[in-house]
Amino acid sequence: MIEIKNLTKSFGDVLVWEDVSFRIENGETIAVIGRSGCGKSVLLKHINALLSPDSGQVLIDGNDIHEMDYVDQRKIRQKFGILFQGSALFDSINTYENIAFPLRYFTKLKEKEIHDKVMRSLEYVNLEQAAQKQTSELSGGMRKRVGLARAIILEPEYIMYDEPTSGLDPETAEEINELIIRMAETFDITSIVITHDMHSVLDVADKVAFLHNQKLWWFGTLEEMKNSDDKDLLNFITASEYQIK
Repeated sequence: MIEIKNLTKSFGDVLVWEDVSFRIENGETIAVIGRSGCGKSVLLKHINALLSPDSGQVLIDGNDIHEMDYVDQRKIRQKFGILFQGSALFDSINTYENIAFPLRYFTKLKEKEIHDKVMRSLEYVNLEQAAQKQTSELSGGMRKRVGLARAIILEPEYIMYDEPTSGLDPETAEEINELIIRMAETFDITSIVITHDMHSVLDVADKVAFLHNQKLWWFGTLEEMKNSDDKDLLNFITASEYQIK
């Protein structure tokens, strides 16, 4: 379980958001939405301690990750898989080696074990045939799927998705949404999805956190969002050119 308590963050004199509090239960998928610049990705970086708050807590299974020393933080981070917005693949090595990288860095597995895990991860994202391809040969959607295969290679308890459908055509975006659902169901993974794509929100989310006006403006279930009369939330949804009612 992830619990965010009274989190506040500023960069210099610029307040990003303040007093943000919500909880993510095990196995849930939370979508974090809001306008560009509202601090969605900043929030993501606080959850695995890549950034530190001005005040407040992030509790991972009851432990405040920002109060841990480096060694313990590193252990907690290994519970997380991350699909970066740009996939963050290494262009100097092929698909197989990109996915194998966390296993080589964090484990002492033998080569046969690494091979089996890499191919299994590729199978989950339907890319077994791309193992030896260079990343320059991959389409945008394929790069996302390779990034996801790498994100699950250490069998994480949590996956963080940063704009997973950004820049993709509707059909490919739908494939990524289906994979997010599949990962959550197959591995009972807790997921945090940063997105402005309301199609993704409605497809994958159990709950929604709406960042607005430098605070957590609204938080609730998908059904509650569909029936909300909050004008700012509805304006954001309408601006996304998607109607939920």
